[in-house]
Amino acid sequence: MIKTDPMLRVQNLSAWYSSGKNVLTDFSIELREHEVVGLIGLNGAGKTTFLKVLSGLLSTFSAEEISFRGRNVKMRDNAFKICRYTVFAEDNSFQYFTFREYLSYVSAAYRRKRLDMSAVAVLIQGFHFEDYTDILLKDLSTGNKRKAFLITAFALKPELLLLDEPVNGLDFQSTEFLYQQIAGYKAYGTVLFSSHILESITLTSDKVLVLEEGRIRQAFEGEQLNAEEIREALRYENDV
Repeated sequence: MIKTDPMLRVQNLSAWYSSGKNVLTDFSIELREHEVVGLIGLNGAGKTTFLKVLSGLLSTFSAEEISFRGRNVKMRDNAFKICRYTVFAEDNSFQYFTFREYLSYVSAAYRRKRLDMSAVAVLIQGFHFEDYTDILLKDLSTGNKRKAFLITAFALKPELLLLDEPVNGLDFQSTEFLYQQIAGYKAYGTVLFSSHILESITLTSDKVLVLEEGRIRQAFEGEQLNAEEIREALRYENDV
């Protein structure tokens, strides 16, 4: 098997909200083209913080290297922005947009002149969102708001898709549909998603990274990728 350079490389990242209190310390990760990577850890391990850094929403960080396709990038560079899209666990932006207005706005911002509306319709149906497309985002339930952003993400097909606890708030059928979308996304790009739900990680990921106190403590890939071994790693983390 020929090894290729990673799509995204982050070396020795530290991030903080308050000076002297790092949430991430010497954090390093590599993502390859067309793979699904799950990031799992206890609450407070730093999962959302890392996604905020990658999304350009947290400026208090330092890193030895952050490169995308072999080139050093800044988080707020527009060229990097349009290559990624993030669905956060909590997102109260664009509250006075309907889903259809939001999708139109974002597709223009991401320079997608023509979205495949038949594919959008499949996503809307798959997430059981048909009755909510013209309701203001502020008036949607937590689960339906999450669906609006997930549908947008999968419709845009960015090269790097970042999902923060994407299962939270979803009903059973929508969760199953989400798993299918994540697993099939490798045809378009790379997915990095965080979760505290072991099932979502093991059903969809090519690689699982266990995050503990701001560092990658253990990686599981290939034959090692099974729920029991990951559970043992998390149990160890909780006990120490």
